[in-house]
Amino acid sequence: MLKSRLDYNLKIRLPITAFVIVVTYIITFFVAKPERDNVGYQPDQPIPFSHKLHAGEMQIDCQYCHTGVEKGRHASVPPVSTCMNCHSVARKDKPAIVNLTKYFNTNTPLPWKRIHKVPDYAYFNHSVHVNKGISCQSCHGNVENMDKVSQVQKFTMGACLDCHRNAHEKLPELKGVINKGPDYCGACHR
Repeated sequence: MLKSRLDYNLKIRLPITAFVIVVTYIITFFVAKPERDNVGYQPDQPIPFSHKLHAGEMQIDCQYCHTGVEKGRHASVPPVSTCMNCHSVARKDKPAIVNLTKYFNTNTPLPWKRIHKVPDYAYFNHSVHVNKGISCQSCHGNVENMDKVSQVQKFTMGACLDCHRNAHEKLPELKGVINKGPDYCGACHR
């Protein structure tokens, strides 16, 4: 009796259980991949903002709004006061600008939803990349053509290492300026 039960468990239950576990893992891996990579993530913002208009048509430099990228680790999210440099005069009757002005007059920060995020366990310094001549578009895509910004590149270790190891293929315009980025663990995991 014990032997037949053991045979049944080994021949039937164990393979079925292993099969269900493997299939569940595979399905979960592929279904959750976009969420893990965030590619295509495009949240609605509290105030609609067109990078296509501002950075594209009007050719406002990224660093006008995202200050500090050439000096520090982070690219700051612009405060409402930066927007009001222009919108205290330009298009102030538009509903979105009226809403923006309310934030400004009450000294309330805009609750922008972050789109591009490197994992907390990884160290990334914008200034190192910007000062080497690597354009914002290399990682963030052609934001100047986006009415609504979305993440177009994976911000994974593999994607970063691919660029660091193959800099001339990924950024041919920088050939002779940079050879490759660091690829040892301590460069990003501190």
